[in-house]
Amino acid sequence: MDTAVKPQGCTNLKLRQLMRRVAQHYDAEVGKTGLKGTQYSLLSYVCKLGPIRPGDLAREMKLDASTLTRNLKPLLAAGWLSLEPGTDGRSRLVSATDAGRDKRQEAQRRWRVAQEGINAALGAERVVALHALIDECMERLAPPAAGESDD
Repeated sequence: MDTAVKPQGCTNLKLRQLMRRVAQHYDAEVGKTGLKGTQYSLLSYVCKLGPIRPGDLAREMKLDASTLTRNLKPLLAAGWLSLEPGTDGRSRLVSATDAGRDKRQEAQRRWRVAQEGINAALGAERVVALHALIDECMERLAPPAAGESDD
C-alpha cells in the first residue's frame, strides 16, 4: 500500500452511515406497501427459492437462524408466508402464499422507484462502480474456504 495514502476515520462507521441513508431511501418507498426493506428482501427470497427449509433460507440470506425466525414472524402473521411440514416429521418448509406473491409484486414496483432514485442521485456510473467495489470487497473479506491456507 502506498504510504502517502492513509485512510482517515473508521470504515465501519462510514459504511453504517451510508447503509442507514440508503436503507431510509428504500424504506420510504417500499414502506408505502406496508413492508420494511428487510421484509421485502425476505419475501423476495422465499418467492424465488421456496418452498425452502428455514436453515437453507438463512444460509442463502447470510442470516443466523434466530434473526430469520424473528423476521419470519410478521410475514407469517400477515399471511404472506406459510410454514408447512417438510418431507419428514422434523423438517419445515417456508413458502409464499398467493397474497405474499401479490405483496412482493406490489413492493417490487416501489423498490424499482427507490433504485431509480438512487441511480439518479448518485449517477448510474457511480452505482455500477459502487456495486463492483462492494462485490470485490466482499470477496476479499470472505473467510477462507475450508482447507484453504493463507500461504
